[in-house]
Amino acid sequence: MMARPVWTGLVSFGLVSLPIALYTATDSHTIRFHQLQRGTADRIRNKRINERTGDEVDLGEIVKGFDTGGEYVIVEPGELDDIAPGRSKALEVSGFVDLDAVDPIFFDKTYYLGPKGKEYGKVYALLQRALAESNKAGIATFVMRGREYLVALKAEDDLLTLHTLHWADEIRDPHQEVPDLPGKAEPTAAEVKMAQQLVDALTTDWDPQAFRDTFQEKVKALIEAKAAGESGEKAEPAAQPTGAIDLMEALRASVERARSPKDTGAKATTAAARNTRGQKKPAAKKRAPAAGSSGGKALMSLTKAELYRKAAAAGIEGRSTMSHDQLAQALAASGS
Repeated sequence: MMARPVWTGLVSFGLVSLPIALYTATDSHTIRFHQLQRGTADRIRNKRINERTGDEVDLGEIVKGFDTGGEYVIVEPGELDDIAPGRSKALEVSGFVDLDAVDPIFFDKTYYLGPKGKEYGKVYALLQRALAESNKAGIATFVMRGREYLVALKAEDDLLTLHTLHWADEIRDPHQEVPDLPGKAEPTAAEVKMAQQLVDALTTDWDPQAFRDTFQEKVKALIEAKAAGESGEKAEPAAQPTGAIDLMEALRASVERARSPKDTGAKATTAAARNTRGQKKPAAKKRAPAAGSSGGKALMSLTKAELYRKAAAAGIEGRSTMSHDQLAQALAASGS
């Protein structure tokens, strides 16, 4: 079944006009829950209630009102359409800009554009090819659903796409919004060089198919587990912040891990995953001393960087992927 357009109108550039239809380009796979009263299967529904009378109000009886300070100015839905530029059916390109000139922060949502009728295919193909070969985007405004949008018209693959843009005054100043920016805190030349080596080691081709929404997968697994009367599997604890003292060691370990994909402690990770699923632990492995032992306490009191140096000297495999506690346990188990 073909998708229905969310807007139809005319794209015009110069004296050329093209009837188009606008289609949603993306979809959300967020799992949606109903609201229920705890302890029951009773649905909770939102209603439009007149706060003075307590009566429910039909959607057709609702109008917009702007508070001017004690009094409301009432605006009917049709009045917004009357003042819309081009009666909400015109998308006029005011100019063309280089694609690289538009900062990514301005981009909001993406739509597909299609010609509204096969007879307009040639005009459509002409605009698509002109934009593709010039690497430019058409900047325009139009009104949809009672709101005016600033948009960029682009050529992607063999079709035209429309990207809604934020208005300039909607972009917040990061220096006013973000606390604790580095300011005069400058990394050393050695740290910058090591960070660049890490970036180079982790550089890869962009493949969106290689990524998936693992959180939604875990939500589905949780629902299935609870439906079967079981509890869901908890996620691994979050990584600890890297302190300034440990920064070089963390960078060095990261570079080593990125350059040596086989030495990633996969065996230990797999064993830990098996243990969390209730399977038997490998009997041949030596257990680490309890945290209360003197050796265990001494190791636990060290920083992760100190533990890593000891692990490197002891030749412990998979050390670059281990957490602070895992390093301490591995060292204790090895007798180092």
